[in-house]
Amino acid sequence: MINQALLEGVSMGLLLSAMIGPVFFTLIQNSIQNGFRNTAVLASGILLSDLIYVLATYFSISLFAENPYFEVVLGYGGALVLIGFGIVTFFKKDSQRPNTGGIGLLKPKKRTAFLKGFSINGINPFVLLFWISIAGVVNLKDSFSQWDIFLYYFGILFMVFGIDLLKGFVAKQLKPFVTQKFMVNMNRVVAVVLVVFGSRLILFAYEKHMLLGS
Repeated sequence: MINQALLEGVSMGLLLSAMIGPVFFTLIQNSIQNGFRNTAVLASGILLSDLIYVLATYFSISLFAENPYFEVVLGYGGALVLIGFGIVTFFKKDSQRPNTGGIGLLKPKKRTAFLKGFSINGINPFVLLFWISIAGVVNLKDSFSQWDIFLYYFGILFMVFGIDLLKGFVAKQLKPFVTQKFMVNMNRVVAVVLVVFGSRLILFAYEKHMLLGS
């Protein structure tokens, strides 16, 4: 019989994976442009940032709750990173060249992909708020043992990581139908999306700041 806590965690992970944000668009773009393996590394960066949030919120939920200015700082910082990524992506020239026997073809760095996934997911305050809410839910579940809590979080992280890989795999299959013009336009769409989300984070941080200052 499947553990109830694990089922609840998988369901929550499925819900989180269904949300469309900057991470979603980054996964799709990266898979089409750099391939599935590179995107799997990017997804690993996302997973690590989620894991850090899990540990931080689970063991320090009261600290986050009592320090609302942390959300403001994270909001402004996250906005700068997202907008920065957006501007760089929009004006970035396509470095890919026709294959000439493998000479001069630059492979995308996996370290860059990992850091990109880690930072884009990690600086999003809405991700932090999600994990704070999950930590609150876990603390309210008196029937959960330590093993149940582990399975609950494992179910969420496993589902999110698995669906991120699925998104990358599906996008990779579309690559043969993708032209260079499409990729240029795709990059610009992703760039605009990142800037939009970054602008929303600025608004979120500003409103939070004004609310705290009133």
